[in-house]
Amino acid sequence: MGEVDPAFIQAIDRRPNPKPKNSSLIDEIPTIDLSALSTGLEENDLRETDSSPSDVSGHAKLVSEIGHACKNWGFFQVVNHGVPLELGRKIEDVAKKFFELPGEEKRKVKRDMVNALGYHDGEHTKNVRDWKEVFDFLVEDQTAVPASHEPGDEELRVLTNQWPQYPPEFREVCQEYAQAVEKLAYKLLGLIALSLGQPKNRFDDYFKDHQTSLVRLNHYPPCPSPHLALGVGPHKDAGALTVLAQDDVGGLEVRRKSDGEWSRVTPTPDAYIINVGDIVQVWSNDKYESVEHRVVVNSEKERFSIPFFFFPAHHVMVKPLEELLSDGNPAKYREYNWGKFYATRNRSDFKKQEVENIQIHHFKLPE
Repeated sequence: MGEVDPAFIQAIDRRPNPKPKNSSLIDEIPTIDLSALSTGLEENDLRETDSSPSDVSGHAKLVSEIGHACKNWGFFQVVNHGVPLELGRKIEDVAKKFFELPGEEKRKVKRDMVNALGYHDGEHTKNVRDWKEVFDFLVEDQTAVPASHEPGDEELRVLTNQWPQYPPEFREVCQEYAQAVEKLAYKLLGLIALSLGQPKNRFDDYFKDHQTSLVRLNHYPPCPSPHLALGVGPHKDAGALTVLAQDDVGGLEVRRKSDGEWSRVTPTPDAYIINVGDIVQVWSNDKYESVEHRVVVNSEKERFSIPFFFFPAHHVMVKPLEELLSDGNPAKYREYNWGKFYATRNRSDFKKQEVENIQIHHFKLPE
């Protein structure tokens, strides 16, 4: 990636500010300590309460903090999360080794229209090319998804991960990492369920039997014109949750709900950045919103990040939780099938315009 090809250049109104405002602590997404989870999840202790913080247990306070972050930011960071720090170091190491390979070697596991997993260097967001290269793999090595996006087609196909030959420890480390972060994702989903007044396992069954969860390794090379391009353009995540590890370079920006301004997420050592996706927005009937975010690049340093996208099984029908609905809070979305939505979005960059146009606002019901 040398000079900036026109395919990477953002529209003027989407270009990053070369001199962003200094963020104060009040502008930062919340940081939440999950150490209370190490004492066990007691559901009666975890329900949200109107009591003062001094009167509630550490568990209930944690649920309250999660609910507040989801409602007001859609993003938060977690520390003391339980994912072994050494495992995080190991996957960062194999990711760097993989992206350092010659292009010819990486393209041996390049994704295509048949297999949307593996290496790719032509990601697009809103039909503008992202300044990055990626490697994608499924949490479940073989996962069933709809064979097509057509509504009447019930045929399934099996997606299978492509694993590179080098580095030799790549597959083992990636799979071990995915299992560890999946456990964290379930814990977070349980806390979100409790913050909505639901049992902590309310959403778990949606991720059984062929969950489509995905891990992505991102590499953002230095960019000669970082004021023109973006590592990832402005977008919202379609899944339930995203659990992101980023290095100390930074570059993630979140659009604040309070004023619509872009807020840089300062890297916190050994923390994970969590954001609510479209599915949780629908389940919560807009109580929690999937928030727009982007990645800026720089001219001096490469950046690595590793998002875990928590996706349900292909057969799951996504709709607002009936327990949250009432005459005063009717459903704001019609239900949709996740598998068909996934198949439509993942006809990949080979049909960019059609794919980019599919968003959850298409399922919004008139008020």
